Amino acid sequence: MYCPFCSHEETKVIDSRLAGDGRQIRRRRQCLDCNERFTTFETAELVMPRLVKSDNSRQPFDEAKLRNSMVRALEKRPVPSDAFEQAVGRLVHKLRTMGEREVPSRLIGELVMEELRELDQVAYVRFASVYRSFQDVTEFQDEIKRLQEISDATASREQMSLLPELLGKKK
Repeated sequence: MYCPFCSHEETKVIDSRLAGDGRQIRRRRQCLDCNERFTTFETAELVMPRLVKSDNSRQPFDEAKLRNSMVRALEKRPVPSDAFEQAVGRLVHKLRTMGEREVPSRLIGELVMEELRELDQVAYVRFASVYRSFQDVTEFQDEIKRLQEISDATASREQMSLLPELLGKKK
């Protein structure tokens, strides 16, 4: 780290502490030449993958676009804002941890649908209708049937896991 006062190459860290809700490190430094003190902030630079669109064009990931599309699907639905923020956080985390430099935009659409399915089924169908370009009512019906099958399978799995516990208590 160069000293901002005299441009000397060597400085020493006097104090370090967390800042910005634990997302940054604040460091007090002192120049080894002129003894001036200054503060630096260190943050992790996490690179998001680029999106490969269906026409093979590439563009940077835009979290605002992701949020807007989810907000539009969730419009006038009873979903708490903290649940929405957690869903967006999970999506962004999945993209970062993939370790890929480029991901197909189709994958992001599928990840959004997974999160919306958990948040609100009406929002899921809204998003799916636009994302998959439904042409008529039968496509809506097919998607709703698929959603019901997934919900029924999940419910039966959850009920099955409770059976051993209930049977064990009767003995």
